[in-house]
Amino acid sequence: MGSRPPMSRRGFLGLGASLAALGVAQACSSQAVPLSPVGPTSPLVGDLERTRRAGNPRVVDVGLRAKPGTVDLGGVQVQTWSFDDRVPGPEIRVRRGEVLRARLSNELEQDTSIHWHGIAMRNDMDGVPGLTQDPVRPGLNHTYDFAVPHAGTYFFHPHVGTQLDRGLYAPLIVEDPDEPGRYDAEAVIVLDDWLDGVAGTPDAELERLRREGMAMDHGSMGHGSMGTGQSASGPLGSDTGDVQYPHYLINGRIPAAPVTVGAKPGQRLRLRIINAGGDTAFRVALGGHRMTVTHTDGFPVEPVETDSLLISMGERYDVVVTLGDGVFPLVADAEGKDGRALALVRTGSGAVPSADVRPRELDGRLLQALELVAAEPVRFAPEQPDRTHVVELGMDMSEPYRWTINGKTYAEHRPLQVQRGERVRLRFVNKTMMFHPMHLHGHTFQLVRGRAAGARKDTTIVLPMQTLDVDFEADNPGQWMLHCHNIYHGEAGMMSSLSYVV
Repeated sequence: MGSRPPMSRRGFLGLGASLAALGVAQACSSQAVPLSPVGPTSPLVGDLERTRRAGNPRVVDVGLRAKPGTVDLGGVQVQTWSFDDRVPGPEIRVRRGEVLRARLSNELEQDTSIHWHGIAMRNDMDGVPGLTQDPVRPGLNHTYDFAVPHAGTYFFHPHVGTQLDRGLYAPLIVEDPDEPGRYDAEAVIVLDDWLDGVAGTPDAELERLRREGMAMDHGSMGHGSMGTGQSASGPLGSDTGDVQYPHYLINGRIPAAPVTVGAKPGQRLRLRIINAGGDTAFRVALGGHRMTVTHTDGFPVEPVETDSLLISMGERYDVVVTLGDGVFPLVADAEGKDGRALALVRTGSGAVPSADVRPRELDGRLLQALELVAAEPVRFAPEQPDRTHVVELGMDMSEPYRWTINGKTYAEHRPLQVQRGERVRLRFVNKTMMFHPMHLHGHTFQLVRGRAAGARKDTTIVLPMQTLDVDFEADNPGQWMLHCHNIYHGEAGMMSSLSYVV
């Protein structure tokens, strides 16, 4: 990146730089009274947390060790980093309204942290070094302690460099004690793309991209195909990623050694599907079945039946299927790339599908988030936004690999101001020929679909050369990240921050 020093995606330049930039923006505005940013240690953050903890909720204590080691992906042994020597790491389950107390021990040789992806928690526990906390240094511990306000399917991962694209991720399931039991069995399905310890490391891949750029131009003026699996007519366009991975995983296993979900014929099986990948969207289908989508990013939607669904990095979907009798392939096809991940659902006897099986449901109806409508209890009341921020997604063509928001990388960005109590609209304007899964910390937003109430989400696909509006309630004070959840795009600059001011 020329004379610019390498910039850690998660380490950043610190909250001080962000707030200094905010101060410059305020000084240049017409506001008569200067506004002050609400930092993670503000009394407003603590007061809101005390409200969430009303009634002396149960505390769930867990321990997590981030450490290097050897992990078996199903006959493929890799040196990687993981939580407690497992990929995915140990699942955490809590109930809505409970307090999660997680003690992280850093046994890596680098700084690390934990970001609780999708949780609208207290700002000082969000896990972004330089913005909401100090990094957790090698050999040290850090305790995350926060009330969990919403039920749903979530996950956790570091917010330092490319660490997410190793094995440092795990599910976080928040159960709803009031949810009606409309399923008989449940399985958590974690999708991933894998290169660590097989084709170099994520850090080396990022440096290659920074040095050489992409094989073809992914900017706003023409582009090319990555592999034989891509098509200009695909749902994400022709440029679907910057990295061709050697392996795609479900629950840490390659297709030659898939995990098996056991159930009984006729049962209604709930699948909680998480895309923990770094650079890959997946098309997911269960052979011989149709799926009913019930939730996305933790929040319920009006149920929709589909053959397959498209899930991008950072997104989560809950689906319910009524199971037949036999052995069925659960396939996650790497959208626009060569390869797929596989798991099996077994309810009885039968031949085991081959590792390269392609169920016909993958070519049937493909559901995408913009088709979904939020369930009535979680819809926002219709009203016009008090404030609109244009968030322009771009690529600086003067350097090999430099992604931007509003023409700036994170090192140069100015925070987007909001005030508590506002309805805020983010207008994502994608001026590149690649899709971007945009993720907002600490909030969920509602996709704007004209008069309809779109799905409630925290991560959404913004398609190439398209504009997408999302609205959220500014009800969680602090300093929050807004970024592309393609790990390489974010690390190369496509991120900004949302700043509450008073």
